[in-house]
Amino acid sequence: MRDVKACSEREYFAVVAERPGMFGIRSLSDLESFLIGYDQHALRHGGPGLDGWRDWLVARRGKDCNHGWTGQVRHLALLEGWTSWDITSEQEARVSRLLFALFDEFLAEREADEGNEKADPR
Repeated sequence: MRDVKACSEREYFAVVAERPGMFGIRSLSDLESFLIGYDQHALRHGGPGLDGWRDWLVARRGKDCNHGWTGQVRHLALLEGWTSWDITSEQEARVSRLLFALFDEFLAEREADEGNEKADPR
């Protein structure tokens, strides 16, 4: 396994996605809680955390609603719709897979933006 201290955010979350159980993630709820904890830790220690994540999801979806980022991911993953936070295990697996994929895209764009800011520090 890679040294998680030396990983970029994208590399770290790729490790988490490969072996979620190793990080105590056994359900979608665990995954969402893990990301909320990541965000809170980042906020306390000067990192970006999930800053911009919900807005990015809304732009990706092309429409907004009153849900936080967890609901936005469900909307993107469950195109057939959903009416309850209690979803089937198949739906939960689909949401979890898409959450990791979307979060990777989000982090890739953020890394690219940060790289552009360093190259042109106006």
